[in-house]
Amino acid sequence: MIYNKFGKTGIEISALGFGSMRLPMVQDSDNNNHVDMDKAVAMMRHGFDLGINYVDSAYGYCASESEIAVGKALKGYRDKVYLSTKLPLGNIKATGDFDRHLTEQLTKLDVDYIDFYHFHGVSNERLENVILKYKLIDEALKAKSAGLIRHLSFSFHDKPEIMNKIIDLGVFSSVLCQYNLLDRTNEPAIAYAVEQGLGVVGMGPVGGGRLSYPSEFMQDLVEQNVSTPELALRFVISNPNIHCALSGMGNLQMVDENVKTASISEPLSSDELQGIDATLKQCQSLADIYCTGCGYCMPCPHEVNIPACFAALILKKVYKLDVAAVERYNTIKPVNQAAACVKCGACEKKCPQNIPITKRLKETTEIITRADRAV
Repeated sequence: MIYNKFGKTGIEISALGFGSMRLPMVQDSDNNNHVDMDKAVAMMRHGFDLGINYVDSAYGYCASESEIAVGKALKGYRDKVYLSTKLPLGNIKATGDFDRHLTEQLTKLDVDYIDFYHFHGVSNERLENVILKYKLIDEALKAKSAGLIRHLSFSFHDKPEIMNKIIDLGVFSSVLCQYNLLDRTNEPAIAYAVEQGLGVVGMGPVGGGRLSYPSEFMQDLVEQNVSTPELALRFVISNPNIHCALSGMGNLQMVDENVKTASISEPLSSDELQGIDATLKQCQSLADIYCTGCGYCMPCPHEVNIPACFAALILKKVYKLDVAAVERYNTIKPVNQAAACVKCGACEKKCPQNIPITKRLKETTEIITRADRAV
């Protein structure tokens, strides 16, 4: 396992982190979902034994049972594995809610302290109207002084310039943010975080599952014979500003494969990275021909979710990710899919890129239907 210095925290973090968002689940007699505790605990401990020393959870993950499972898995490993979890900002309605949630989470985890306690899903709106409004930083610093948390962190889902604004508050030890082959938007902000001494954990290294499926196009980006998910994970790990790639793992095979990839001492070469960069820039240009995702075409008078339909089309046409394209398309309600288009042309009048939207929607229906039959 590769280990990296984690900002100014003084610790060395494994290049692969265990995300506990996709633990194995079972249903009870009332069809309620629960974590399969035996499988989940065994799987996490297997990862710890293979060298993973960072495990991440959150208040609401896995029917709110992820933290319980993580706590059980940490028995006997607490001094070897760094624990991360998150305060649910959406639940905070008063200052006292911080202590209430932290106490509950410590109880569920059955631990005395949390190594990295994140404000969950920080955006500019949540920064202004939750964190600052309810003085949560002051509350967190009190908890830190009391030894209940070791480091204050934040997870992030907003524009890169907002990440810089949050970093400049000067109170955070690390940041958890999106980064993968298909989404490099945060790259400049990630570099800034490292400059300011923060540790950086990249989430979604396989693009929310999109890069977990075979793609000849992706596999041809490097000369080595690697699978698409292996290439995706190696790409993230090869960025020196990403100290840990957080992967949500749901079975032992995934743990073994990811650990194997995170143990390759030789990162992707500079020539390979430059080739990937050039190819992905070409792909983005091609993707923009289909849709930039600006949303100006919406709302559609016939309720077609045009950007979502085109996102699936791009996965298929540009990145050759057939299975991912079909899965993405099938998340759209049938009444909002491309076939609902009646060619009224209202969208085309509003599109700043002058994309022939009705033609593309017809193409989407045809291509995704064919791909669906093939997979």
